[in-house]
Amino acid sequence: MLRQLRHEPSNGRPRWTCRTHISKVVEGGRVEIGPLANLPLIKDLACDMAAFFEKWQRAKGTFAPSKSRQDPIERISPTTAPRIAADAAIECINCAVCYSACDTVRWNEDYLGPAALNRAWTLLNDVRDAGGRERLTALAANGGCHACHSHQSCQEHCPKALNPTASIAGLKRRTMQAYIRGEL
Repeated sequence: MLRQLRHEPSNGRPRWTCRTHISKVVEGGRVEIGPLANLPLIKDLACDMAAFFEKWQRAKGTFAPSKSRQDPIERISPTTAPRIAADAAIECINCAVCYSACDTVRWNEDYLGPAALNRAWTLLNDVRDAGGRERLTALAANGGCHACHSHQSCQEHCPKALNPTASIAGLKRRTMQAYIRGEL
């Protein structure tokens, strides 16, 4: 049985242990290492990532193709506004550091979290994706983008220097526009 505990990894700051040099985090000759926060502990430093990835699925974080294999490959200009918006968030590797740092995840177990919402933002800005309406519906629901309190913890701790809060702000605008247009 998994235990849900609050943990503070690597001297109280979530980070990649595989990419963090010990000299950068040692305090008073000591380093404290723990599992990622906001995830159930399996054992020692191992966390159960199932809820993290389930939320990614709830946010409709998978590509829904608008074309078949038989259609020609569509060229996407890197200078369009949607492509620039997607590019700013696309490098997420789902390490869950942002999820661990997020206070809203800690307070609201239904909240999808910054990684899942960041992924949804990239897909909403991909002109080849056909899942926009269904995705917006999922993102506007309880625990979706409007639950974010914009504390910026996700951005502050992201080892890839991404800004999920900016992606979430974009989602808030897009869901509100869809609501006003009567699409939600």
